[in-house]
Amino acid sequence: MPRWKRAVAVLSMTLAITAALQPTTLKAAVDQPSESLQPSVRTEKTVSIVIDDFGNGMAGTEEMLKLPVKITAAVMPFLSTTKKDAEAAYKLGHDVLIHMPMEPNHGKKSWLGPGAITADLSDAEVRERVEAAIADVPHAVGMNNHMGSKITADERIMRIVLTVCKERGLFFLDSKTNYRSVVAKLAQEIGLPVLENNVFLDDVYTAEHISKQVNVIRKHMETHNRTITIGHVGSPGLKTAAVLQQSIPGLQAEARILKLSELIGASIGDPLVMPNP
Repeated sequence: MPRWKRAVAVLSMTLAITAALQPTTLKAAVDQPSESLQPSVRTEKTVSIVIDDFGNGMAGTEEMLKLPVKITAAVMPFLSTTKKDAEAAYKLGHDVLIHMPMEPNHGKKSWLGPGAITADLSDAEVRERVEAAIADVPHAVGMNNHMGSKITADERIMRIVLTVCKERGLFFLDSKTNYRSVVAKLAQEIGLPVLENNVFLDDVYTAEHISKQVNVIRKHMETHNRTITIGHVGSPGLKTAAVLQQSIPGLQAEARILKLSELIGASIGDPLVMPNP
């Protein structure tokens, strides 16, 4: 069994046991930064770079995969280069996630692409679509949401999504497109390893803005030991890749750059796998 899968299995068991025996402790853990639970253990600064929207031959795909560090590539299912991009990322030593399309609060369903999770689906349909997406993206170690501001706040649907992830040995990264997301709460109940995005790199498609967001990463690092950032291939892809190429040496001087699976594996001793609020 791969190291990341052993880590997820052990951590899921730890979470389940802890939830059963120490509910009061777990509630306190949710209300506090994870660092404060074991300040003497987690002292090293880490940065994890997640790149969304692989799977459709988008601009910046090759440049992102050739960055001089290991990244986490979030690949959309059921698209023209889904398998090609996932295989390429895996062969280069990057993590692969299923970038699960989910309905947003605003926007057209047609923007989501095939196999999306929408609020009008039955429980059985949600499960079927999640399982199909997992089957379509080879080498995936986890899942994150594509858009999804509506769905990540829906307890019925997210409970199914996260339960399937646990059954398949995957962790979940909440992209945090909605501050009302129920992902962390449900993941704790289910006993699923979960992480959260801290900084969107390229929500504005200019090199100037992306560079400013790298400074936001550095600012976040001042008060947190772990920082997760999300960028994209596609419209901002070439600009984001160029800024990252320039910025990575400076970030490496301040922190280790880790894949998400390495964060999960390093968190076995923690009561929760959560971001640093």
